[in-house]
Amino acid sequence: MAQQPVPSLTVSTDQHLTITPVSNSPTGRSRSESFGSPTTPTNSFLTAGVHHVRHGSISSSIGGSTLRPRSSSMGVFGNVSSEEALKPDLGTETDFKVDNNPFAFTPGQLNKMLNPKSLAAYQALGGVFGIAKGLKTDLHGGLSVDETAIDSPISFNDAVTSSEEEPKKDKSEHSQAVYVSQSGTRVAFGDRLRVFKDNRLPEKKATSLWMLMWNAYKDEILLLLTGAAVISLALGLYETFRSHPAPNPGEPVESVKGADWIEGVAIIAAIVIVVLVGAINDYQKEKQFVKLNKKKDSREVKVIRSGKSVLISVYDLMVGDIVHIEPGDLIPTDGIFVEGHNVKCDESSATGESDMMKKTPGDEVWRSLHNGTATAKMDPFILSGAKVLEGVGTYMTTSVGVNSSFGKIMMALRTETEATPLQEKLNRLAGMIAKLGGSAAGLLFFVLLIKFLAELSGHLQPLSPANKASVFTDILIVAVTIVVVAIPEGLPLAVTLALAFATTRMLKDNNLVRLLKSCEIMGNATAICSDKTGTLTTNQMTVVAGTISLNKGFASTANLQEKLAHRPIPDVVSSLSPAIKELLVKSIAINSTAFEGEENGLKTFIGSKTETALLTFARDFLGMSPVAEERSNVNIVQIFPFDSGRKCMGVAIKTASGYRLFVKGASEIMLRSASHYLAEVSSSNGLSTIALSKNDVTKVEDTINSYAEGSLRTIGMLYKDFPQWPPADSKFQEDSTSAVEFGSILNNCVFIGLVGIQDPLRPGVERAVAQCQKAGITVRMVTGDNVVTAKAIASECGIYSEGGIVMEGPDFRQLSQERMDEILPRLQVLARSSPEDKRILVRRLRDLGEIVACTGDGTNDAPALHAADVGFAMGIAGTETAKEAAAIILMDDNFASIVKATMWGRAVNDAVQKFLQFQLTVNITAVILAFVSAVSNPDMKSVLTAVQLLWVNLIMDTFAALALATDAPTEEILDRKPAGKKAPLVTLVMWKMIIGQAILQLAVTFTLYFGGSKLLPDATTAELDTIVFNTFVWMQIFNEFNNRRLDNKLNIFAGIQRNWFFIAINCVMIGGQVLIIFFSGNVFSVTRINGKQWAICLGAAAISLPWAVLIRLIPDSAVHAGWVFCLPFVRLIGRIWGFFARWVLDPIGHLFRNTWRAAKKPFGRSKRRNNAEEEEEEEGEEEYPREKDTPTAPTPLAAPMPAIVVGDDYITPVSPFSKSADIEQGMPPKA
Repeated sequence: MAQQPVPSLTVSTDQHLTITPVSNSPTGRSRSESFGSPTTPTNSFLTAGVHHVRHGSISSSIGGSTLRPRSSSMGVFGNVSSEEALKPDLGTETDFKVDNNPFAFTPGQLNKMLNPKSLAAYQALGGVFGIAKGLKTDLHGGLSVDETAIDSPISFNDAVTSSEEEPKKDKSEHSQAVYVSQSGTRVAFGDRLRVFKDNRLPEKKATSLWMLMWNAYKDEILLLLTGAAVISLALGLYETFRSHPAPNPGEPVESVKGADWIEGVAIIAAIVIVVLVGAINDYQKEKQFVKLNKKKDSREVKVIRSGKSVLISVYDLMVGDIVHIEPGDLIPTDGIFVEGHNVKCDESSATGESDMMKKTPGDEVWRSLHNGTATAKMDPFILSGAKVLEGVGTYMTTSVGVNSSFGKIMMALRTETEATPLQEKLNRLAGMIAKLGGSAAGLLFFVLLIKFLAELSGHLQPLSPANKASVFTDILIVAVTIVVVAIPEGLPLAVTLALAFATTRMLKDNNLVRLLKSCEIMGNATAICSDKTGTLTTNQMTVVAGTISLNKGFASTANLQEKLAHRPIPDVVSSLSPAIKELLVKSIAINSTAFEGEENGLKTFIGSKTETALLTFARDFLGMSPVAEERSNVNIVQIFPFDSGRKCMGVAIKTASGYRLFVKGASEIMLRSASHYLAEVSSSNGLSTIALSKNDVTKVEDTINSYAEGSLRTIGMLYKDFPQWPPADSKFQEDSTSAVEFGSILNNCVFIGLVGIQDPLRPGVERAVAQCQKAGITVRMVTGDNVVTAKAIASECGIYSEGGIVMEGPDFRQLSQERMDEILPRLQVLARSSPEDKRILVRRLRDLGEIVACTGDGTNDAPALHAADVGFAMGIAGTETAKEAAAIILMDDNFASIVKATMWGRAVNDAVQKFLQFQLTVNITAVILAFVSAVSNPDMKSVLTAVQLLWVNLIMDTFAALALATDAPTEEILDRKPAGKKAPLVTLVMWKMIIGQAILQLAVTFTLYFGGSKLLPDATTAELDTIVFNTFVWMQIFNEFNNRRLDNKLNIFAGIQRNWFFIAINCVMIGGQVLIIFFSGNVFSVTRINGKQWAICLGAAAISLPWAVLIRLIPDSAVHAGWVFCLPFVRLIGRIWGFFARWVLDPIGHLFRNTWRAAKKPFGRSKRRNNAEEEEEEEGEEEYPREKDTPTAPTPLAAPMPAIVVGDDYITPVSPFSKSADIEQGMPPKA
């Protein structure tokens, strides 16, 4: 057939669209079939999928078929032809090409339905039935668990054949043919995996070790030190080839002929070691976080395979899978809605639309398209990443992994982890310390330079240019090395290492950390708002008591039978009439979302623990058949999912005489909706009812209270009959003409009875609550149970005490702010609360300055979890929406795990403070020692050489961070109150230790430096310098032990045997120092010392241990008084220093600034900035003027999308699902 040129995208309504399949079947036959029906353009919503217009011919290859126009159209919808609806977008062509495709469609074609939503593409693919046929799946039975390869390929034309009925199951679809992979093994779903991929996103490419080394090396100071080392090396080589006189006795080794170049090489080697160690640390840290992220994203979903509901990993979802959805679920894949009741989704994460999107079953949409009655509101599309807000149902998966809408967004939004609050504090502190250290280095350079110039004019014999350059280089190296030591780049590393170590270990304690900052914040928590069910209790629920109608009470144990005056369960059940038993079975089995499945090879009920308890009771005592069989025998007309606001759920079914509504929920709420109760439950005359009197209501309320006082959770059951559906006096849900509004019919019901469900306290909960209270953390129970049950359980676990307040949620919500603030300090239990009550409680506690942790498991708990400082979601009972809103997931749903999280949070904060205490001591001592010795030395050389200072820098940065950041917490850490939000990083006790140790170290090193010749008259200058260096390093090693404690307690060795990191790191430092003294004389400018000198070094350094005891014995009050006394002098010194820095150091720095900028260009940016900034610098000058403060259009995604930089043009990418997806936002106009 000749191609027909067309002038535009639209096709006139007098044409048919014919599909002529290219031979894709074993027979090679082709046939032409038309599909669709004459329709008129309805809505531009349907044309949103068209981005690229190709004039000339509309024939194209689609999945092995050729589309050509012909007369009398039936294939046009919304001005978009079927060919254009499935036409590849620019850049996606490869998604439309699959070799040896046994399925009717390619990933690209399926994606056209959702990128953006397109009913035209849905129609072109044959609707839900055509897609199911083309994907070789069954809309009710799902994929076959036996599928390996597809031995009977299906063509595009066969799949999209128009049909208003679901195609019959083809038994050949799930072939037993063997799919042989490249390894020669049989692979389940082999063809599906090959064509459509799995539901995994490619791992983010890890930063290579070389790149990490380069990032570490791009530090400005290391680059400057490298330049100085190269100059020193060049001068050293020059001096090496000159003639030198024989060395005098006692002359340092470094001046011997042939050794002049060693210092330059040693500095370069030290820089390499520092960079390498830092990069390896970063590499290990990244690997740990990658493992954590894999665990974080893993979850199970409910699908239908071979006609049975099963739980599988979200990663194992396949295209063609039929997936169950219910409120709180996070949609894992794209798909088409198959069937369900009142399903509404929040798709704001993908489309930017904040409205709830109601889903229309695919078959209904297909019929509307076929009949020409489709509207834009019809939405059969399920988007991955969306949240299910209401309803239950199933959908058919059409795109997984990188082909899904959420996968595409996540691939585009991969960004670096944000800095935590503690890291930000430390970065600011490090900046302040660096400024002080830089000022000291600048002052030293200034003083030494003046001294050098003064001595230069006084020399009898002029120095050679090489000698002048050598001296100047030595001065520069000393100054720069002081900056290297002074800048505490190890501070951010310390918190990163502590967090990496803590989060890994927290996973073993059943805490999966989703947000790093939550770990450290939890250490300072002052309040915990905890759920009851599953957190404080075991969530292993059992029906242990109940009452049918008003009088037939039963209990499972002799103790309860005596206490409640009830009979054994078998005795009561055997006396019930068949009609009552059938009513109870239907009420429990039909009005439930739980299902039968297998866990660990055993058949069990899977779902809500309350529902599984009821189903187990019905199976064991009421003779219930398998749940699937019970449900298949009834015709469900509408489902009312559980809602935490109304605290009940219901289902309406068709009966022989009309319709019946079953409802179950909180017993007192059910009682308020009842007007009658069952009479004569033992009679065989069917169901009869009697009106509830006030006395009857009181009797039921007394039963509820008696159950609640025994810590039993009570569930009531109702039913109501209707002659028609929808009922005559009912209201419809918003945007619906058939779905009944639950509240309008929930009245005048018949009370069936109630049951008491036992959920025992978790072992150890009382102890965990007591630990929290001892740690200064207030625990409040927030539950949906009634006041009596909540108070009883709160008393059992120690939350409620005399004088505490127990309130109901509705009453709490009505309080004024002043009254609420008055009650909150004594509020211990909030009963009958809704998620909104929990959110109000959390928000108000935070407004009062509390650091609040909150637990939640339901979809509606998400706002409260998000509002809390740290949100804990239940890993077992929690919905995916709750987990997404939480910062930490409790893998075992156990309150004791929250206490573990608190301990680890405090351990992280302690680790950073320990490291800070250690590093500030080294900083102060090293800078002052190097400064004073360099100024006082005639040769203007520091007693600590550049290489020695780099070794010290390695000790105090990397090694100390590893040693002090890996102490696991003990229960002793809970003996103190939490630190406030504004608590300083360096406390008074820490300053006491820092200043005390710095005084000791300076006193010892200055004594050895200035008085060493008198104390050791036989020692050479090289030996004395070695003694000072050795003593200084050993003092840091001993002081590391002192810094294991932050308080005034004296046992610094407590728990040291549990920290192998600390022991190993200290062994490395000790071994390294011994090797340096014995074998690295030329490199480190040291010489070997004898036993007596070693004893002096170790003895002087060991004074640090008893000295720390004396410091801790000094009362903190005395230190505070001394600080107050010295504060005016400190301020005066600060002002003098500020004046000097402003008028002397700043001008010097300004002179070198331009030179430094020019020098650093070959090395790229010194700071670690994002790739966009680096690209901007490389591009040079701006090609187009950038408009400042120009607002950009808001992105429709929940998370901000990264800017793309093209040269210097900033382009904000647009979500492919927004209504204006074809507009580039934020792009500046080009000249």
